[in-house]
Amino acid sequence: MLRRHDLLRVQPAAWDAMLQCHRGLADLPLVADWARLDRPVIVRRRISGDFADGVPAALPLPPSHGKQRLAFSFPSGACVVALPPVLLRDVVRAAPAEWRPVVAALLDLGEAVGITPRVFGALLWEHVTGLPYLTAQSDLDLLWSISDERTASLLVEGLLRLDGGGPVRLDGELELPDGAGLNWRELAQSVANLGDEVLVKTMDGIEVRTKADLFRTPVSLS
Repeated sequence: MLRRHDLLRVQPAAWDAMLQCHRGLADLPLVADWARLDRPVIVRRRISGDFADGVPAALPLPPSHGKQRLAFSFPSGACVVALPPVLLRDVVRAAPAEWRPVVAALLDLGEAVGITPRVFGALLWEHVTGLPYLTAQSDLDLLWSISDERTASLLVEGLLRLDGGGPVRLDGELELPDGAGLNWRELAQSVANLGDEVLVKTMDGIEVRTKADLFRTPVSLS
């Protein structure tokens, strides 16, 4: 099952067919040959106009080309292949030198709480495309798969410590057991304010959930 932030490789024929359905995209810089250069796209949440049983996807153009986020979709039978997640430890060389101490600390935090952080955002795109996505304003966006409340609390405490006064703003999401995403700052703010509800992002939109519901395992109806 595909989840938000999953990377996809698209066969050139499927890419060309998509461009025929999304007039004007091929005229934008870099887009026409994106798949031929073996550059991936990323799974996004569904929006109006997507194929009901298709694959919603996106790609952001680099800041030097307008930083546009392009949204499109593929029919269910299109030739798209899910790629392995990109781990933070695998993109250290693509990170700016001034980020590397905090990257090392984040890897240590991941080991301490038993989670391997994945990367998305500008650092991901610079790593997978070789194009210049990182700027002085870039955040470090990470995805942490969380299965229980205690681990989430330990992780958020660690992220708050590392985020204060560092060379880069830490951002990203906790991926919940059902695939929904919760911005870690949203959870930290809710805890600080003694709130009981948070916003989560799913493949179909945005939901309000109570904190008690975040880590409940979905019930299978089969």
